[in-house]
Amino acid sequence: MDYKLHNGSGGLCCKGCSRQDNKLNTYDWLADIPGNAEEGEMVEVQFKNTRKGFFRNSNKIDLNKGDIVAVESTPGHDIGVVTLTGRLVPLQMKKANLKPDIEIKRVYRKAKPVDMEKYEEAKSREHDTMIRSRQIALNLNLNMKIGDVEYQGDGNKAIFYYIADERVDFRQLIKVLAETFKVRIEMKQIGARQEAGRIGGIGPCGRELCCATWMTSFISVSTSAARYQDISLNPQKLAGQCAKLKCCLNYEVDCYVEAQKRLPSREIELETKDGSFFFFKADILSNKITYSTDKVIPANLVTITGRRAFEIINLNKKGIKPDFLLESDQKAAPKKPIDLLEQESLTRFDKRKTGGNKEGGGSNRNKKKRKPNPAGSPEQGNRPPRNERNDRSNRSNHNSHNNRRPNRNDNQQKTDRNQQSE
Repeated sequence: MDYKLHNGSGGLCCKGCSRQDNKLNTYDWLADIPGNAEEGEMVEVQFKNTRKGFFRNSNKIDLNKGDIVAVESTPGHDIGVVTLTGRLVPLQMKKANLKPDIEIKRVYRKAKPVDMEKYEEAKSREHDTMIRSRQIALNLNLNMKIGDVEYQGDGNKAIFYYIADERVDFRQLIKVLAETFKVRIEMKQIGARQEAGRIGGIGPCGRELCCATWMTSFISVSTSAARYQDISLNPQKLAGQCAKLKCCLNYEVDCYVEAQKRLPSREIELETKDGSFFFFKADILSNKITYSTDKVIPANLVTITGRRAFEIINLNKKGIKPDFLLESDQKAAPKKPIDLLEQESLTRFDKRKTGGNKEGGGSNRNKKKRKPNPAGSPEQGNRPPRNERNDRSNRSNHNSHNNRRPNRNDNQQKTDRNQQSE
């Protein structure tokens, strides 16, 4: 049996990249596997921003990622986009910690044009409703902030997402909102991180916020995570767009804690014959420690490895003080720092070396190489002394001067002498 893919290029998982909001996007890498959608009747549906739900496809509708469907709600129905089908849906349900006895609602049908008209009409009222509800909460002197409003697909219910530091009695607020907007009201409290995920944005790393793309559960972040990684406790740098500590501080804490075990305690002083050395700073991942001869200010800084530090500590416990903090093979001349910007300099090809050719290229490739001495010739060590070589050169110059070509005056003097003799 031959399987034919839906895309013309022949690549796999073309339907896994179909239309979907970037927020909490799940890549369906099994989308093009034949029979994947029929493996189970559960589907994942995404609504506005980061709100998702799992529904049962009891009517056996042929659903693919990106289809707009009408699902069961209380009351009426809601409109959402299918984001996952097939074998990956149970894994996502397990990740979301859904209880097995929870009531699973059904998928009614694919959205019709009439459903889409009601849906667009309800969505167009969300912004005005949010502004009006904020004014009502302010008039009731409630210490809360309404961050977002989401209408149901049929327009019969509205969900108000709010943030509050303390417990808020919003019973009177619900009555006023119901009378004002003529819909069923549902209040849902969210945190600052969830609000940032619903709004979205770009983080300092240049990518979209983690809370808006893949994070569903938010673990508390403390300043101890920054201390383990030797990060400066600067609130402006540690805080994210939600004004809370960045969630990414927890990503590498376990790695730093494991690497910290290979370094000695910061309270231990190292004793040598040169004096005492105190901890100054540590590069945890490269397993290097820098010590100073002063507790307060950096003075005579020396960087050693964690293995060398443990060796000195063991020697100090035995009452032995080494001569130097560094090992004998580490006391070489310091390496010349490499200037990375010099590699990109615009004038790096203009530099000339002495002894180059006439064109200033500074290259020695055109120079003639000295031929090796043939067999039987005297070696360089058997050459005559320097003074003897100079005398030979002088005699050769004198002979060449005597053997020079006679000029016109010399010929005239010879003819005159011949005439006198005659």
